[in-house]
Amino acid sequence: MMKNIPLHWQILIGMLLGVLVGLAALQFSNGNVFVINWVKPFGTIFINLLKLMAIPLIISSLIKGVSDLKDLSSLSKLGLRTISIYIITTIIAISVGLVVVNTIKPGHFVNETTREELMASFGKDAADKQTAAEETKSKGPLQMLVDIVPDNIFGAASSNGNMLQVIFFVIFFGIGLILIPTEASAPVKAFFDAFNEVILKMIDLVMLVAPYGVFALMAALVAESPGMDIFTALGAYALTVILGLAILLFVIYPIGVKLFTGKSPVFFLKNISPAQLVAFSTSSSAATLPVTMERVEEHLGVDRQVTSFVCPVGATINMDGTSLYQGVAAVFISQAFGHDVTFGEQMTIIFTALLASIGSAAVPGAGLLMLVIVLESIGVSPAGLALIFAIDRPLDMLRTSVNVTGDAFVAMVVAKSVGKLGDPHVKEWDDTYHAKSEK
Repeated sequence: MMKNIPLHWQILIGMLLGVLVGLAALQFSNGNVFVINWVKPFGTIFINLLKLMAIPLIISSLIKGVSDLKDLSSLSKLGLRTISIYIITTIIAISVGLVVVNTIKPGHFVNETTREELMASFGKDAADKQTAAEETKSKGPLQMLVDIVPDNIFGAASSNGNMLQVIFFVIFFGIGLILIPTEASAPVKAFFDAFNEVILKMIDLVMLVAPYGVFALMAALVAESPGMDIFTALGAYALTVILGLAILLFVIYPIGVKLFTGKSPVFFLKNISPAQLVAFSTSSSAATLPVTMERVEEHLGVDRQVTSFVCPVGATINMDGTSLYQGVAAVFISQAFGHDVTFGEQMTIIFTALLASIGSAAVPGAGLLMLVIVLESIGVSPAGLALIFAIDRPLDMLRTSVNVTGDAFVAMVVAKSVGKLGDPHVKEWDDTYHAKSEK
């Protein structure tokens, strides 16, 4: 029966049942322990399966995408447009966050008692993030460029956190394929074309268990959540972030889709929704990448060549939701400490958050580490991170959904600009993840 239900509804059902099970477990002594020991592992397995696909997918799809280009001018044209649009959308996202946080001023709702309670509960976590950020800063201003170039591709490919290094190597490899004679490159291209098909089929198999994995993740999230009094104290901050993300999701992207691609906003949001839901449950753009690419190509009509280049790059450098959150969080923490951020400091936030979003790994919680650098750029103590740890997890889930939506939006805009946006590849299809075959 479940297989007749569209994927996004299956995932929503899994999420809702997970929340209910998590709440029910809290009504029993040691109920949360049961969920953590016997339910959460299945969610962890689901995330691991998705992460398992990330590096192989990037290698196969990017090599195919780059090598399919006719010459280097085509690659430079596609790359320049992709990165330029990603930078523009990130700046817009940060600006939206700053406008919303300056309007609501959520930091003024945090009282001294709540501040002390949060600092006591999460101060150690904040200190750990500050130490990690100090190590990053001590490496010098050009370290980010150094980190892009791996000294060992096998070592780089051993961690999803090194995705930018893998992308550098793969693009370099693809350029090599373009430059050698066609007869020499043909066997290599044929291998990676087949390799890409195998990876996509493996992703199909993983997505069969997506509703169950999401169920386990949501049940564990509820069972492990901190006290509700902390959520109440930080409600204004959470609503500010959610409002900013909603503006991106339901205003900026839909309007952009209509203006720059001519497609319906409903068409866009409807067909990217399964990727949004997987992103919400995993809090990882990298883990969601296989689903994002499938939806963009098969259901939004973006040519595979564009999808294979734009989406992997976006999962690494395009973090609209994360950058918006960093802007809101920096101002919120400043306000909570009694410091109203000046216009000049907010310009600094835009610039620093832009660089931080590019440098953030596409994995859960990476935004917190980069937020330390944003806070220090305006002279605010990173210990203030403790104020937002309590509700960072659910907000991380929301901003990851926005991140992958931004990737899909940019893929459509880039495809339209190079004449590679058409109707979805599937002639007869519905909202299910698996396309129906033509009759």
